[in-house]
Amino acid sequence: MSENPSKQSVDQIEADITAARVRLAGTVDELHTRTAPQEIARRQVESLRTKLTAATHTESGDLRAERIAAVAAAAVALLGLAVARRRHR
Repeated sequence: MSENPSKQSVDQIEADITAARVRLAGTVDELHTRTAPQEIARRQVESLRTKLTAATHTESGDLRAERIAAVAAAAVALLGLAVARRRHR
């Protein structure tokens, strides 16, 4: 059976409060770490690397040359458009 809260000892109540403070401090520290700009940037870079690897490699780890060539061609085309647009101004 659980004890009636009014019958708990002062020491037990203080121990419960201390434990709650420790848990709360841990939660606050974790939230602070997760929301730090450096941590957010690190997670975004890691996500980008994972997506890039998935897009440019097969499941066995082989390079997908056709996808890399397509991306390179698209980049060259965009660069060409940007240069042409700049010259036109």
